[in-house]
Amino acid sequence: MKKHLLSISSGLILMLYGTTALAQIPMLPQQVVMGPGYANEVYYQFTTFNTFEAPRASWDISFRTSPESAAVLINDGNLAILWSYPWADTTGWATLDTFGLYMVAQMFNDPDDWENGAFNRYSTGYPNYGWGVYNPATQIITGDSIYVMQLADGSFKKVWIVKKNTLENSWLFRYANLDGSDSQEITLDCNPYTSKDMVGFNMQTNLPVDYQPVKESWDILFTKYMAWHPTGAPVVVTGVLSNPAIVAKKFYPVDPEFNDWQSAPWDSSRSTIGWDWKWFDLSSFTYSIVDSMVFYVKEQAGNVYRLKFTGFEGTSTGVIDFGIAVVLHVGIDESRQSDVHVKLWPNPATDLLNIGIETQKPGYETVGVSILDMTGRLIRTEQLPSGQDQATWNIQELSPGPYLLIVTSGNDRSVRKFSKL
Repeated sequence: MKKHLLSISSGLILMLYGTTALAQIPMLPQQVVMGPGYANEVYYQFTTFNTFEAPRASWDISFRTSPESAAVLINDGNLAILWSYPWADTTGWATLDTFGLYMVAQMFNDPDDWENGAFNRYSTGYPNYGWGVYNPATQIITGDSIYVMQLADGSFKKVWIVKKNTLENSWLFRYANLDGSDSQEITLDCNPYTSKDMVGFNMQTNLPVDYQPVKESWDILFTKYMAWHPTGAPVVVTGVLSNPAIVAKKFYPVDPEFNDWQSAPWDSSRSTIGWDWKWFDLSSFTYSIVDSMVFYVKEQAGNVYRLKFTGFEGTSTGVIDFGIAVVLHVGIDESRQSDVHVKLWPNPATDLLNIGIETQKPGYETVGVSILDMTGRLIRTEQLPSGQDQATWNIQELSPGPYLLIVTSGNDRSVRKFSKL
């Protein structure tokens, strides 16, 4: 995994652009590189211009890390396919027979909803999540279905999501070759990965894959995923997915100077930006950009950015060019609503970072404070004793760049970005 930091500071672009009318704002050119064959998926953050690369084919199935989530996704952008076995429930695990399976509908992740993974596609709503049913007495989702999955290399596995224990935030699942050989039973503890939205699993190595940066460090994802062609057929596309915590808007067709971004509601769909901002020109055998399409993104701090694509080189390089401009700035260090309020000063900091903490709920014994880099690596953590509402940390040893400071108090959590000079 690899991280890049562009040299232009986010503070500078906000200071220069503010909320001036768009006609007076040049679009800041940006570029991400997925690599030949789109080998990497690239996570991008607007406020820092950071990108984070992860090998796209590193995982086969993926689980959302939230205790409240029942979502299980497949790597359909890497040509994984899932079938729900129609001829038996979990009692048919040992005798599974794939004769006639190709007549059964293939299952993919919902292009528009992170919570509706391929394993969830036959969900009927609470308490039935597709692969299993929730018991409110035990707070366990018990799997009642078995599946056949084709991996990217063409091999097949039978899969059984046995259960999710929501109290422990852990999954139990089984998979094996179709003849029952190489059988694996895996317990996956999501607690080490809750700073990320997803944790993957590789069925070849039988190991979890920590493939995402922390939730707060990215806004959009450049990747391959399964979408629906206008003809109704499923097709693997290269496009852009949204962080579950952000919203976006798409305007088409509009004038190039269009900036009436408040004229439509925000869309929380997974693929609001999507893939159809480009098209393949058969006459020139190159990709062209749809000139009359523009997007607006409200990132996690509440700042609103205009986004317009300017170039797409295709599979030979995986280079994607686009421009951004700030149209609404509410403060780069704003955090999601929380009963924990945090002040950092100075920011940016050189040697010492002062941390001021105020909690609105009484009775918390301790407050946890952690520093993470933008890949999610824990740099430092400390529990402040009851009654201590301020701390000064020496950060001389940190490398220059952006970091996240996370403060937890009871079930409340506050995140602040800061920079080390």
